[in-house]
Amino acid sequence: VQQISGMLTILFQRTRLEKPGQIDPRAAEFTLSLLAAMYDRSGTGYIKTRSAAAALSAHSGDTLLAKYRAFFRFYAVPGGNVASITRSALRSLLTDLNQIPAIVGESCTPSCVEIAIHSCFHGVLNSAIVEEKFLSWLRSEPAVLLWLPTYYRLSVTEMVSHQARCR
Repeated sequence: VQQISGMLTILFQRTRLEKPGQIDPRAAEFTLSLLAAMYDRSGTGYIKTRSAAAALSAHSGDTLLAKYRAFFRFYAVPGGNVASITRSALRSLLTDLNQIPAIVGESCTPSCVEIAIHSCFHGVLNSAIVEEKFLSWLRSEPAVLLWLPTYYRLSVTEMVSHQARCR
């Protein structure tokens, strides 16, 4: 938690310099509090770095594809020339990401995570999948993560401005 706190402080300090007046001075504190509520409910003082990174990526202003690629990098297992995601790593990713809607009472059951893993690995004979298969599966908007593209679309529409006048 202390390491993540330090990184968040630096991140938001730099962002405040780039966008003066747009970042709340307590942004690092609020973000750490949210991460702790999601990933350290028992108050151990320990949050997995990749869990925090996945949550921050999910909340970032990046495109969906950039977020999906980041998720792959955080959870992939190196293997020879090609990194891949195992069932276990995908389970960890989905469990971590589903802590985000769970914080507002929209949790997913463990069985929906297992159903998602089965759908992702459907027809796969290997013990792991490569990035393109992973991205293809995420682009199909699996039910377990349907909130993520919806959340992204809502955030994108906040910036839309129409030059129309009503009478």
